[in-house]
Amino acid sequence: MEAPVLSVDRVTKRFGGLVAVSDMSLDVQPGEVVGLMGPNGAGKTTLLNVIAGEYQADSGKVRFKGRDITGLPTHKICHLGITRTYQIPQPFTHLTARQNLLVAAQYGQNLGQSEAQREADRILDALGLADRKDMLASDMLVVTLKRLELGRVLATKPTLLLIDEVAAGLTEEEIPKMLELLKEINETGVTILLIEHVMSVMMKAVSRIVVMDKGAKIAEGKPEDIMEDKKVIEAYFG
Repeated sequence: MEAPVLSVDRVTKRFGGLVAVSDMSLDVQPGEVVGLMGPNGAGKTTLLNVIAGEYQADSGKVRFKGRDITGLPTHKICHLGITRTYQIPQPFTHLTARQNLLVAAQYGQNLGQSEAQREADRILDALGLADRKDMLASDMLVVTLKRLELGRVLATKPTLLLIDEVAAGLTEEEIPKMLELLKEINETGVTILLIEHVMSVMMKAVSRIVVMDKGAKIAEGKPEDIMEDKKVIEAYFG
């Protein structure tokens, strides 16, 4: 069996007396789309921040393709092939869509200017943003910003994509298009770990779900099994 793209081994992260992530372990295999669920405050985003290098784990290990990346700074983790999106998109608001992707391609992939320009244009076209390439990020609607956020991380050429609530702020009509986009990204060979609260997204987008509560893993399995798990129901509804 191929080694996991991502292996989180008994990771704990504290903030003073608060244990945000507690002895957390999970593996993500190449090509998978894995969902990460849990009620508010479960530790999901904190775990993504630890994986991406934004927070340092107090204990435990994070491995990427078998390599220990625990404690590496974010830019080195990005250059290895792990990038993440945010629930609230964080583009350079004073730059255009194309300029945002150019920054990501040049500094994420270390591309030269002309090559970065070709890469930015290719991604803009693939995301349906070619007609908005000269629009400032500050002038974009939420659904367009979500696409731009994905474009920025794709411009770094990730192997593993960490996504934090891709459906947040989208309408019911916009969600299916975003799901199709995630499917297309995954089909290019990008492995995805996805935080999401919208159940329809989880049921359609992922093959396996890991559920956290109070910083710890309480369940793992296929979406249909997770929906009927008593621990999960209790965590969400008490």
